[in-house]
Order: sequence, then C-alpha cells, then structure tokens
Amino acid sequence: MDTIRPCNDLEQVINRYAHRVQSLAFVYLKNRADAEDAAQDTFLAYFQKAPRFLSAQKEKAWLMQVTVNRCRDMLRAKYREELPLTEELSYIPPPEDEVLRSVLELDEKYRVPIHLHYYEGYSLKEIASLLNVRPGTVGSWLSRGREILKERWGGEL
Repeated sequence: MDTIRPCNDLEQVINRYAHRVQSLAFVYLKNRADAEDAAQDTFLAYFQKAPRFLSAQKEKAWLMQVTVNRCRDMLRAKYREELPLTEELSYIPPPEDEVLRSVLELDEKYRVPIHLHYYEGYSLKEIASLLNVRPGTVGSWLSRGREILKERWGGEL
C-alpha cells in the first residue's frame, strides 16, 4: 500500500517551489492558464508518488524534470498556432520583464535552456540531463540564444 504524504509536507513543497515550477512552465508554454495546469499536474505527481529526497537540490531537480515532461506532453497533445505574447508578467519586476519578454519570444530550444541557466541557476550538465541532450548541445543553444537576444537589444543585454 502506498504511503500517504502528510498535507503540511505537500504545502511546504508547494510554497517552496510553486513560483519556480510555474515560471518554467510559463517559459515553456507561453500561456499562464496552461502553465498553471502544468504546475498543478507537477504537484499532483509529487503528491501521488510521495518521493523522498536526500537534499533540496534533488527535490527541486525532480520537480523541474516533471514540469519539463508535463509541458512537452501538453505541447504534443495539441497543435498550437504561435500567438504574440500578451500575458501579463506581473510577478516579475519591470526591468526584468522586458528581458523576459525577449526570452519568451525565442524558439523553445533557446528559451528553455536560457531560463533554466540564468533564472534557475542550473549548469549545462544539469540542463542537458533535464532536456535529455548533450551538454555541448545546451552550450550551443545558450550561445545562439544569447546572440539572438544581443541582436534584438542592439548589442546590449
């Protein structure tokens, strides 16, 4: 029989990681409602599986991996027409808001690694593991993404 995780434990995990999980989902899906659904599914998986971790880093990595997988599933499930970004980024301070808008306009292969590296603090090796690609590929995506952003910002970033 599965062990039931105490509710206060789940509340602590949600309070600790909700913003990070939802931010990653938003970067992936570019839609607040879908990001909220992905985050909810991530925490539901956490509740159902009741995983135990030796460190907060491993717990965070597990949540990020589940979020990435859920977002990929959601994107595969339905064909999406690319719409201009109109979401309000109210949870982000205004100066960062402009930079994040530029990041969100990038193709997924650049957008997600840039978010994971610069906003979540993951290394190339960790991102490669999360996205199931080689570290060199992640490095190339980060480099190309930075070049695109630099061009968009007139050489300033």
